[in-house]
Amino acid sequence: MSTASAGSAGPGPHLLRTRVVAILRGHDGTHLAATIDALVGAGITCLEITTNTPDAFATVTATRERYGDGVEVGVGTTRTPEHVRAAAAAGAQFVVSPGTSPAVATAAHDAGLRWYPGAFTATEAETAWGLGAAAVKLFPASLGGPRYLRELRAPLDDVPFVPTGGVALDQIGEYLAAGAVAVGLGSPLLGDALRGGSLDDLAGRAAAALAAGPGS
Repeated sequence: MSTASAGSAGPGPHLLRTRVVAILRGHDGTHLAATIDALVGAGITCLEITTNTPDAFATVTATRERYGDGVEVGVGTTRTPEHVRAAAAAGAQFVVSPGTSPAVATAAHDAGLRWYPGAFTATEAETAWGLGAAAVKLFPASLGGPRYLRELRAPLDDVPFVPTGGVALDQIGEYLAAGAVAVGLGSPLLGDALRGGSLDDLAGRAAAALAAGPGS
C-alpha cells in the first residue's frame, strides 16, 4: 500500500491564512450556496462540505467554478476511497475524515488531495501523521479542550493540529494559543444559516472568528 510521507502536503494556504475552516453539514441544501457566498464575502475562504450534505459534490464543483483559487474547498466526512475519488472528480482540494483510515489515506495520496484525518489520542495522531496527513483534526476537541491540545502537542510539536467538534467562537484564541494551526467550526459559526437564518448574523460570527487570536 502506498501512502504519502508524513505531512508531505502541509495545511492549505487559505487554512493557514484564515486559521478557520467552515464546516457545512446537512439540512436540505436549499441555502447552501447562499451560505457559502456569505462566508466567502466575510473572508472565510476555507470550506468543508460534508458527504452527508445534499448535493455536496455538485456544490464543491459550483463553488470552485465561481471562486477559483479564491477559495479552498474540500469534502468532509470522507470515510471511503469512493468518497475520495468523488471529491477529486468534483474539484475538491482536500478531504477530511472523522477517523484515520489507511485506505482513505492511500486514495487521497493517489488523488493528490490534502488529507485531514480525525484523531484524539497521541497514538492516533502519530498514526495519522505517519500516513501522510496534511494536518491532524483533533476530534472531538470539546472532550479535552485547549488544555488537552497543549498537553498533546508537548511530545508532538511537529504535528499541525486543527481542533474540531464543539469549538466555541470564544475558545478560538485559546486553541490557537495552545498551538493549533487552525480550528474547524460547524454550528457555532453557521448557526441557522443553512436553515434560512440571517446571513448578516452569519457574517458577524465569521468576522468574530477571523478576529480571534492568541490572547484574545
